[in-house]
Amino acid sequence: MAFATPYHFIAMSKTYQQINDKIRRGEAVVLTAEEVSELARSMSPEEIAEKVDVVTTGTFGAMCSSGAFLNFGHADPPIRMERIELNGVSVSGGLAAVDTYIGATDSNPANPAYGGAHIIEDLVNGKDILLEAWGKGTDCYPRRHIRTYINLDTVNEAYLYNPRNAYQNYNVATNTSDRTIHTYMGTLLPKMKNASYSTSGELSPLLNDPQCRTIGLGTRIFLAGTEGYVAWNGTQFDTSKETNRYGIPTSNARTLAVVGNLREMSTEYLRGMYYDQYGCSLFVGIGIPIPILDVDLARCVSIRNEQIETTVVDYGNGNKVLGKTNYAALQSGEIEVGGQRIRTAPVSSLSKAREIAELLKERIRSGRFLLSEPVRPMPAGTATKKLEIRETPERTY
Repeated sequence: MAFATPYHFIAMSKTYQQINDKIRRGEAVVLTAEEVSELARSMSPEEIAEKVDVVTTGTFGAMCSSGAFLNFGHADPPIRMERIELNGVSVSGGLAAVDTYIGATDSNPANPAYGGAHIIEDLVNGKDILLEAWGKGTDCYPRRHIRTYINLDTVNEAYLYNPRNAYQNYNVATNTSDRTIHTYMGTLLPKMKNASYSTSGELSPLLNDPQCRTIGLGTRIFLAGTEGYVAWNGTQFDTSKETNRYGIPTSNARTLAVVGNLREMSTEYLRGMYYDQYGCSLFVGIGIPIPILDVDLARCVSIRNEQIETTVVDYGNGNKVLGKTNYAALQSGEIEVGGQRIRTAPVSSLSKAREIAELLKERIRSGRFLLSEPVRPMPAGTATKKLEIRETPERTY
């Protein structure tokens, strides 16, 4: 079998079809990941597997590897757009005549606080966006310049496609240096006066299914207010990271590529933002339902914040590892590293993650959201590579 997994021989107590039938009848028992973690204090995985059908998860945080595809349609006479600006921000002109990809971190150096993420948010809010494009002019595309306004009603296609979202876990960032530094994990004060973290702990999607048994190509998810899908394994998908005794990676490991209809999304769950002296990013809300097919999955979703460890990294000193902590400590507002107490703050929103998990729960319970079985599982045996600096090519043709 081409895509057999280590769990191929686990006997399934439920199937996707059985769970979806219960959802259609309004009989499915659906809990959020926080609720099932609390339930696990008094119930065994066997009892949870018998009682619970679906567990909903949620995360809402900065996901820099995000963006949107647009097709503007052809003008008369037409133009082959080779250089494109939207509200003064340069976006991709390398997708044939009138397509573009807006990267969340695209920006205008003259106005660094406004970038691709904000354009995406403005489009979802129904605003007009200034489109200006240039081309060299060809026999089939004679126009050389165009300036007009577009919005979601005037373009042909508009969909979010994010190559790397929903990290399975992520480092805690702190700074031992003598100066304040500005990073994608926020502003880090000198001498470890603060630390930031990003994952929603026991609510986080990939922490509730650490081997991605139920999450693969075609999995239906909550994406920025609407239904979306897992399109592929995310970039930097890494199954080689160290795990703790609960089978949870203790640093950034697996990721997802996701896709969904931009026209159906809400800025409640899709927000452009700017990190001071770093750059733009896009806050994305994602919720994934985990079907409880067997006892092993019931055990996975029972994980609690104090059992989920992550790595503390010194962003001021070459990403040196300083130690480990857990999400119960992080969410308490203070951790201890090397004998020093450090204040902690999230750069993601736990309240929004809870909101997403609850919203997905209600959609499933009301029969408006059915589960989809992956058509291809996630890969195994992957590890991220570092970019090597090479003076000469090793391969020539």
